[in-house]
Amino acid sequence: MKKLVFATNNQHKTEEIRSALEGKYEVLNLEDIGCLVDIPETAETFEGNASLKSSYVVEHFNLDCFADDSGLEIEALNNEPGVYSARYSGSRDSLENIQLVLKKLEGNTNRKARFKTVISLMQSGQNHIFEGIIEGTIRTGLSGLKGFGYDPIFQPDGYDITFAEMDIAEKNKISHRAIALKKMMGFLKGKL
Repeated sequence: MKKLVFATNNQHKTEEIRSALEGKYEVLNLEDIGCLVDIPETAETFEGNASLKSSYVVEHFNLDCFADDSGLEIEALNNEPGVYSARYSGSRDSLENIQLVLKKLEGNTNRKARFKTVISLMQSGQNHIFEGIIEGTIRTGLSGLKGFGYDPIFQPDGYDITFAEMDIAEKNKISHRAIALKKMMGFLKGKL
């Protein structure tokens, strides 16, 4: 089985990706390859941040790698939190970030939002970009205990539950990351 590094230390993301790629690739994360550096995400775009992370692993570990950058874009907040989703409140605490979003949306009837993922796959010296988007709305309160990040307040279009109320298999079928990952997998299968 081919090895593919996923440039993340986030165990939730790692499990989500391993579940989606089960049997096709051995997915390693940064801890698995001994990368203890917190790779800087200093770009102003999801694509830029994903590319910074995948390039770092290729340069320092000489392994094919993919990295993602994801975030929540809320229409009424001029697409905030965007690339700052993980640290929107100034902290990496998901609950603090959620509370700030809910506070900023108080009294606002426009609850349209979308989750966006951009994957950068560095393979054989080339950078390939894949994007996934899922539209939805922001709930007025938290609902569900599964998932991570903004999942308890994001309700995807066509559903009456949040990401945090879905099991991982269900979420993996429709999530922004799953959409981008399917595009990447289609590309990789064409190269096998």
